[in-house]
Amino acid sequence: MTHPKQSAADRRAAAPTFAEAVRVWFKIGCLGFGGPAGQIALMHRIVIDEKKWIDEPRFLHALNYCMLLPGPEAQQLATYVGWLLHGVRGGLAAGILFVLPGALVMLGLSALYALARGVPLVEGALFGIKAAVLVVVVEALIRIGRRALKTATLVAVAVAAFAGIFLFDLPFPLIVALAALAGFLAARVAPQSVGLSTVARQAPATRGGRWKPALLAGAVWLTAWWAPVALAVLLLGDGHVLVTIGLFFSKLAVVTFGGAYAVLAYLAQETVATYRWLAPGEMIDGLGLAETTPGPLILVTQFVGFLAAFRDSAPFTPLTAAILGAAMTTWVTFVPSMMWIFVGARFIEELRGNTRLAGALAAITAAVVGVVLNLSVWFALHVLFGRVQEMRAGPLRWFAVDFANLDLRSVSLTVIAAFLTFALHVGLVWTIAIMAALGIVVKSALG
Repeated sequence: MTHPKQSAADRRAAAPTFAEAVRVWFKIGCLGFGGPAGQIALMHRIVIDEKKWIDEPRFLHALNYCMLLPGPEAQQLATYVGWLLHGVRGGLAAGILFVLPGALVMLGLSALYALARGVPLVEGALFGIKAAVLVVVVEALIRIGRRALKTATLVAVAVAAFAGIFLFDLPFPLIVALAALAGFLAARVAPQSVGLSTVARQAPATRGGRWKPALLAGAVWLTAWWAPVALAVLLLGDGHVLVTIGLFFSKLAVVTFGGAYAVLAYLAQETVATYRWLAPGEMIDGLGLAETTPGPLILVTQFVGFLAAFRDSAPFTPLTAAILGAAMTTWVTFVPSMMWIFVGARFIEELRGNTRLAGALAAITAAVVGVVLNLSVWFALHVLFGRVQEMRAGPLRWFAVDFANLDLRSVSLTVIAAFLTFALHVGLVWTIAIMAALGIVVKSALG
């Protein structure tokens, strides 16, 4: 890729001091509402349009790489741009400050949730937020589908992914792996079937001396990633909930292709059905709280870790255990996310020139549409009906509901949330705030 030429004076004028960059990254971390699309747009406006720290091609170059990775792409993009500007310390500052404000807010909301359950005002607000969350997920499904399903092959991948997770209860990592393999092979045989140009793409020339710093960065970050998990094993034993949290969310960190909405289905499946850390309604509550905070939506995992440790707190007090659980979750979620940048950024040009890898990514993104559709159906059933029963017959799995249990209050609130979102185009935070207020009114009036 050819970058626009700049004079040395222009480049010096555009380059910020480290202190100035830290202030800007903190500002972005505090204002980063609206999910990855809103956060990336915010970074683009500040870093390119206002500050002119890097040019448009370099920004898109970095974004394309981050889209290939597991983890929150907006946080990884901030880390990458910070690394471009000030090396390792710049990447660390950008990545940490992108997450820290939202993580602190989420910690406070999780504590309020755990300690104030049963308070009518809180219960009413959560009742209204559930309806908003359902609409937000449907909106995400439509947005991702429009971008991802460019060909009949990709539509087929999405349908297969939905069937795999909804009807056959296949694990999310397996669906990601199968989709990546299908896209990799399709790009080799018929690249147009996965939306790629048939014109051969040649990887740009790369410089040497990349492997040693990449391997060193990998060793440092892997050690940092697993250190708290190992410490928990040594101090508390391998069966303690903090160890389980560390292992589970470490696994989640390497399969979060497609953003938080994609992995939520797997997260809900495991934390509700397998580990029994949360009830289905609580998972929806957690997503609603995460939608109201700045920073990556994947911070919903912090809510899960908080409640898991709060309810299995020995030998700590519940609140102490919960804070440790939230800290463990946040650490093993975001350290790997940043590791991919510090290890792989030097190889970005090679990755961008790899057609087969692009095919694998296209298929993964299509599979994400099917997974988010499953999440939408799962949320709709648990929001709109009082009772949902999981049924099985051989390898098949489905959910049974009794239409006599349809909650008309939830239906009404969902219709209002959909009207606000799709007809009036009210912003995310305002929609959630309005629905929380309506939930309080409905709960107070109708019980």
